[in-house]
Amino acid sequence: MKKRLVKMAVCLTMTTAILFSVTGCGRRTRNSDRAEDAVVKVGEASESNIEFGDEEGAEAITDFGVRLLQFCLEESANSLPSQASMPQSVYEMSVGERNLLISPSSILSALIMTAGGAGGETLRQMEEVFGMSVPALSAYLSEYQKSLSDNDRYHLNMANAIWLTEDERFTVEQKFLETNENLFGADVYRASFDQSTLKEINEWVKENTSGMIEKILDEISPAAVMYLVNALAFDAEWQEIYHDYQVRDGRFTREDGKVQDVKMMYSEETQYLEGEHGTGFLKYYADGKYAYAAILPEEEMTVAEYAASLTGEELRRMLTNPVETVVQTALPKYESTYEIEMSEIFEKMGMTDAFDEGRADFSGIGHSTQGNIFIDRVLHKTFIAVDDRGTKAGAATAVEIKDGCAALEERSKTVYLDRPFLYVIVDCETMIPVFIGIVEDMASIGGLFLFGKPSSHVSIFFGTA
Repeated sequence: MKKRLVKMAVCLTMTTAILFSVTGCGRRTRNSDRAEDAVVKVGEASESNIEFGDEEGAEAITDFGVRLLQFCLEESANSLPSQASMPQSVYEMSVGERNLLISPSSILSALIMTAGGAGGETLRQMEEVFGMSVPALSAYLSEYQKSLSDNDRYHLNMANAIWLTEDERFTVEQKFLETNENLFGADVYRASFDQSTLKEINEWVKENTSGMIEKILDEISPAAVMYLVNALAFDAEWQEIYHDYQVRDGRFTREDGKVQDVKMMYSEETQYLEGEHGTGFLKYYADGKYAYAAILPEEEMTVAEYAASLTGEELRRMLTNPVETVVQTALPKYESTYEIEMSEIFEKMGMTDAFDEGRADFSGIGHSTQGNIFIDRVLHKTFIAVDDRGTKAGAATAVEIKDGCAALEERSKTVYLDRPFLYVIVDCETMIPVFIGIVEDMASIGGLFLFGKPSSHVSIFFGTA
């Protein structure tokens, strides 16, 4: 039976769940190094030199998002067999799965709650991947989440929660829970970690992503001792919605040359984006609070090659310094979903110790009589739907922890998104990328352009021998 430990009002924007567990099975160790100790205290975070609005926080989040996108694309390319090795029908399905969408905000929110209990080399590696110290980034994200606002035409909501097992084998550090309550408004629940808990977590995710992420977990592992969950929901109307005459039949050309029929939305915008290898535009949502940024790679360059060449600094420069000029644009209607297990990606990024049961140091979270706790999995799910009225997007991230059981130019620009492109949903006040993704393929299903399920999540699991 669920026992509520902590309750605070929260805004909803993403979902992250972290689970710590015990298996009692054979020792599991990954090819990596890891370990050490420190708890992020509320006082430490508030005394950080980083304040909300400072450039360093936004720059770190943008750089993290671009690097993570690159590693996800690399993972996708490595897991996709060559066209010659599979039937054409299977190839058609697998190409569609390469449409990718992640929420750096959701993923970081889940991981930063976890990092509050990390120490030593484990903490150092996590901070290296984040691009900022945990106290500084915690303070920045805390203030950012508290600053979120909405009205009847747009909202970005974020919620955080922690579930921990009732099993007496696991003892949690109260300071860890208090820190996540105070900084991130995390609700804390003690639960039996059975099928009823699985249902509770998934229902919480569904509710806090406005139904866009129906579930984040398929099962509760017997070795799990804690889940840290963050949920994000974005829903906004365009500042200028598309009229019927602006929506016409169009064509989208995949990188393999196949042409697909789409519904294309045409408009005239005024913010032109120009980078070293790509051009694009900003299209604002209501009140100019958020914007959809689309970037088309230069001819002869694939979207994956463009993403690989991009840096956080370059993306931020493009987003913060648009050229004011007339831009003729064409944007396809589409829906996209994506899900990925990210543990290997974070290990490749340098966060190895957190996933190694022998080296992980999460002593600031708690301890288990069955062995050391470590992250086993990081699960992430996202969803986006773009149409003539606006955009809906959701993301969920779950961490499962186990123990071992300027002036207008005279000539207008043209950016038609009729081939693979990169896009970002950005907060215009901070220029933080809430979502970042690519579109490579469109499959017409029931009049919609479906790239996956309506959800986004990340799960991290900790375990011991």
